[in-house]
Amino acid sequence: MKVLILGSGVIGTTAAYYLARGGHEVTVVDRQPGPALETSFANAGEVSPGYSAPWAGPGVPVKAINWMLMNHSPLVIWPMLEWAMWRWGLAMLRNCTAARYKVNKARMVRLAEYSRDCLRTLRNDTGITYDERSQGTLQLFRTQKQLDATGKDIEILKEYGVPWQLLDRDGYLQYEPALALVKEKFVGALRLPGDETGDCFIFSQKLAKMAEALGVKFRWGVNIRSLVREGNRISGVQTDAGALQADRYLVALGSYSPLLLEPAGIDLPVVPVKGYSITLPIDDAAHAPESTIMDETHKVAVTRLGDRIRAGGTAELAGYSLKLREPRRDTLNHVVTDLFPRAGDVAKASFWAGLRPMTPDGTPVVGPTPLGGLWLATGHGTLGWTMAAGTGQLLADWMGTGKTAIETDGLSLSRYS
Repeated sequence: MKVLILGSGVIGTTAAYYLARGGHEVTVVDRQPGPALETSFANAGEVSPGYSAPWAGPGVPVKAINWMLMNHSPLVIWPMLEWAMWRWGLAMLRNCTAARYKVNKARMVRLAEYSRDCLRTLRNDTGITYDERSQGTLQLFRTQKQLDATGKDIEILKEYGVPWQLLDRDGYLQYEPALALVKEKFVGALRLPGDETGDCFIFSQKLAKMAEALGVKFRWGVNIRSLVREGNRISGVQTDAGALQADRYLVALGSYSPLLLEPAGIDLPVVPVKGYSITLPIDDAAHAPESTIMDETHKVAVTRLGDRIRAGGTAELAGYSLKLREPRRDTLNHVVTDLFPRAGDVAKASFWAGLRPMTPDGTPVVGPTPLGGLWLATGHGTLGWTMAAGTGQLLADWMGTGKTAIETDGLSLSRYS
């Protein structure tokens, strides 16, 4: 089977690798000169199946108002007139119930746990390295109210057999001793020992080379213009390098996927949500994080990647703007210095932003569409790195034999019908 993949972020690259390993003829097309140069370039570095949860949940609308009023706000919304954004927001509000939260989180955890297992197998099979660590995620709570609210998440973690630990100050210091300098700021933590960390960009670059060794053709610097539809099928893709054809087409263009799909009649409820990160060298390893810490108040993750610290966070609804805004940098600087004041100098940090493709229910859109030959792999939001390996393996199986290791119910576009 000939498969044409549109997009070479971590999702498109992993799908290419697994499809090629399954014996398929794969071509990847991207406007960039190499893989993972957009949203996958400098994300927070978390591979966090235990932390997989939709943004839409009970009480979130009220929380959102409070977040926007904070000095270092985790949520920023710029006034926009686009109907797609307003419709997405209304759909998200409809998912802010306890029942919908449980359904959506269960779907996300199912794919994320599978993906973490696929990543471990891939690492064992290939020996790929990417500044990886397997020391869990520590979600830190500054208030007792935050700590008490973990109950609904723990119920789902129990249901899916995801290991967890609820820790007091002495407990979490066993895993992150550098927090001893600021322990009075936090009342407790939820630890997810099965989570991992790693540099998504390094991983994608190396995996692309492995995919090439399996026969994958990467066509760099090619702009995708449109899908060619004939009746109820997609018969090709128009690019500035000419028309391209295959047996199946996989759209993995992240936030840009809806722009390509709409003219072909596919209504995809994905919007870009800008996230920011800083990356700084570690000056004092003893006072740096051991793995990933999630500051629940500011919604910022601080991760150790080799000899660097990566801090990522903020949800900014600003359309497709990639403008770097200094107040967002101030927030990331604040969290790093507040948690790890001796680890490194934020003045040395590089500053970056990327567009996360978000669905209103949090679950990515993975699977076939009503148009024959057209498949989707997008909408992973903040969890593209977490869900990448599982998405790639799932698609290779689903598009190939049709037999998958996990249930596919609720993952495809059909759930919005």
